[in-house]
Amino acid sequence: MTDDIPGDPSVPPEREAVRKRLVAEHADTSERMAALSHDFDAIVEANALVAVDDEHDPEGASTAFERAHVAALLAQAREHLAELDLAVERLEAGSYGRCEECGESIPAARLEVRPAATTCVGCAGGGAERRR
Repeated sequence: MTDDIPGDPSVPPEREAVRKRLVAEHADTSERMAALSHDFDAIVEANALVAVDDEHDPEGASTAFERAHVAALLAQAREHLAELDLAVERLEAGSYGRCEECGESIPAARLEVRPAATTCVGCAGGGAERRR
């Protein structure tokens, strides 16, 4: 991510606000990933001290579920980080906030909730398919 100089008159204030929101969400997601990685490592470490046979261990199924759940959350967080990086690239290119399907503006409310959104609500819900 490249950082513009704060207060630079060549950077519109709304673009700077979007950049700050994306950077903050990236930091929050990175922190969440670190915590999840710690949890995953703790689960694996605790499991190494008990029976290896998940099928016959009364705690095995719940441990396996917990491990899989944390792994899935980690994968989602990694994907979200990649989406945020792409959103910053779109911001730099001037295409942030435009639907990749129909080319219309993505409503500000949607971008507030999902700052890395690439489609408008209609296209995200399959609206582009219905319009064809």
